[in-house]
Amino acid sequence: MTYSRTLELAEELIALPSVTPDDKGCQRRLAELLAPLGFECETIESNGVTNLWARRGRQAPLFVFAGHTDVVPTGPREQWTSDPFAPAKRDGKLYGRGASDMKTSLAAMVVACEEFVASHPAHQGSIAFLITSDEEGPATSGTVLVCEQLEARGEKPDFCVIGEPTSAHVLGDMIKNGRRGSLSGHLVVKGVQGHIAYPQLARNPIHLAAPALAILAAERWDEGNEYYLPTSMQVSNIIAGTGATNVIPGELTIDFNFRFSTASSADSLKARVHAILDRHQLDYDLKWTLNGLPFLTPRGTLSAAVCAAIRGETGIDAELSTTGGTSDGRFIARICPQVIECGPPNASIHKIDEHIELRFIDPLKNIYRRTLENLLAPQ
Repeated sequence: MTYSRTLELAEELIALPSVTPDDKGCQRRLAELLAPLGFECETIESNGVTNLWARRGRQAPLFVFAGHTDVVPTGPREQWTSDPFAPAKRDGKLYGRGASDMKTSLAAMVVACEEFVASHPAHQGSIAFLITSDEEGPATSGTVLVCEQLEARGEKPDFCVIGEPTSAHVLGDMIKNGRRGSLSGHLVVKGVQGHIAYPQLARNPIHLAAPALAILAAERWDEGNEYYLPTSMQVSNIIAGTGATNVIPGELTIDFNFRFSTASSADSLKARVHAILDRHQLDYDLKWTLNGLPFLTPRGTLSAAVCAAIRGETGIDAELSTTGGTSDGRFIARICPQVIECGPPNASIHKIDEHIELRFIDPLKNIYRRTLENLLAPQ
């Protein structure tokens, strides 16, 4: 393969073992490359998390590239074909932790900016980078914190492209124009413990909760909409009993999660769950955790610019999708009206031998550059 500036930078970033939330100098390296392009670079640190806000220009519209330098742990390193933090090229692929999620995207964004600024030094609007080391972790001191600070000082992006690995099979076949919300419940149903031979002297919480659980599992929460599948409720854990076979348990614990669309709200889902449990006259405690609200960018200026960039580079008509887990897009969407996630194939993310195909690396950079051209190049 011929020399690639993007490949070289991706390898440099992968070699830095930035397991969440430790940035390991990744953002410092990015700032070193962005500053000569005219970016004002600001580091925001909180609770061991490093965040970078870098901005070039002060005019509207403000276009933001967003992403994360942190990676998930490697898992058993002996199961990797090569050292996960020693980037290796073989069989037409670049291997290493973060190769797909998402250090190659970061490299591609920076090189795309280098090329765009060189060709259009007097471009319209402004360009910024919002980079965190707290996306793979609890996500409490990263992008959400930066967005709060930006909003407080009146810096509101108009467009944001996040480099998450969104493609399904080949580069550009799928981008995300939204994500579902995530709402978790920790339910404890109370009964009365007793001897299994004397059920009349006990109250079995498993038996008491079973009819309500069956209704919850079968409930149709909404019908979804043009962009979203119907809301899904899934039980992840059921725990009860003492381990003995002759004891009726005194409590039943159920963990469940909603992945919900914009057709439902967190409050409406909570109310419907409580109504079902109350209808069955259960004695229970239920604690809720809202992991993220859904966000949606309808078809418009940004999606058209990204899709046109993909089509021009690959010939593919990208599918807009809202599937998958949560992302930092849920925070950025609070201050930015148009957010699109666009990145490499995601089949190997978080896995042993994570990789990206070499043939996708420079086209990814070109997609990002073409997106900038579509939005900010002088007309």
